[in-house]
Amino acid sequence: MNLHEHQAKELLKKYGATIQEGIAAESVEDAIKAGEALTAQTGTKWYVVKAQVHAGGRGKAGGVKLAKNIEELKEKATAILGMTLVTPQTGAQGKVVNRILVAQDVYYGDQDKIKEFYISILLDRGSKKNVIIYSTEGGMEIEEVAETHPEKVHKEYIDPCIGIQAYQCRQIAFNLGLEGEAYKNMVKFVAQIYNAYIGSDASMVEINPCLKTSDDKIIAVDGKISIDENALYRQPELAAMEDKRELDPTEVEAMANDLNYVNLDGNVGCMVNGAGLAMATMDIIKLSGGEPANFLDVGGTANAERVEKAMRIILKDSNVKAILINIFGGIVRCDRVAQGVVDAYKSIGDIPVPIIVRLQGTNAEEGKKLIDESGLKVKSAILLKEAAQAVKEVLA
Repeated sequence: MNLHEHQAKELLKKYGATIQEGIAAESVEDAIKAGEALTAQTGTKWYVVKAQVHAGGRGKAGGVKLAKNIEELKEKATAILGMTLVTPQTGAQGKVVNRILVAQDVYYGDQDKIKEFYISILLDRGSKKNVIIYSTEGGMEIEEVAETHPEKVHKEYIDPCIGIQAYQCRQIAFNLGLEGEAYKNMVKFVAQIYNAYIGSDASMVEINPCLKTSDDKIIAVDGKISIDENALYRQPELAAMEDKRELDPTEVEAMANDLNYVNLDGNVGCMVNGAGLAMATMDIIKLSGGEPANFLDVGGTANAERVEKAMRIILKDSNVKAILINIFGGIVRCDRVAQGVVDAYKSIGDIPVPIIVRLQGTNAEEGKKLIDESGLKVKSAILLKEAAQAVKEVLA
């Protein structure tokens, strides 16, 4: 689950890290109030207006603007709120900006003394350790820095059983070329954001840029945090922060119906029970000349109601040219699943795409018979290769 920038920075602040102070707003009126409150709180006279969408590259796309007074703040907020922001991460359709962050200006004083850094924390599965990736080249995409100046990208591996050590924080501050008060502040900052990473069950924390101000403060100017969805049950406060407007509406509907669904860009809809079987099903679709249109796991209770809800969700995708239902009857009986498919088909009505149902496991033969005798335009299969051949035929 992704947090907005203002949410991520407030989380970092909770763990003691210094952040660029800001106030979120969803209207121009609230943006003006936020600017006035920031001036009273921090003394800032300039404001940074940032689009709050789950995507990088906002600045280049016009989603980050500097306002030098309240009038300009009103103008920038009006321009950004409601705009469709298109970045490399949003795709051509872009994302509508429903919320902005009005933040204080932290690029004050002697500009020659200001430095931008990159810092992120995530799990390195190869080493089975957490890793802090950092660079002196802040404000840039880390992939670009790694490609053009790999020597400027450093890594510090943290044993999760031991936790981050003081010498590691010092090593990071040293490699960033800091000294004096800035060095001390960076040592503290690294420990604080690592504690935030662990304490929030995050899968990633990224701060780009991490700023050394002209008076040697270390500040998170931007912040991206992704929370491990498997840990949300013990992070109710963070779970409540999710902005469902940033999600695919179909995926939101699937979640509301307790279905595991991820939208893809293929032409064959998939409905399976079990994540492993879903991956195998997507592979067989590709080998048959198609492309999976989604990942959809109905779980162990593939009854008529769940099958119908899943089918309706798949049919919302206009790119779907066929649906492959692949069920292994271990916990559930295949004949009950087959009856569920028949009932769902009759409930939905005229389904414009062919459906292939592959049942294997308990009562698979009975399930196949139910479908074959239903009189519906549904092809049945027991073997996976039979299902693959059927997919190939309907796409031909």
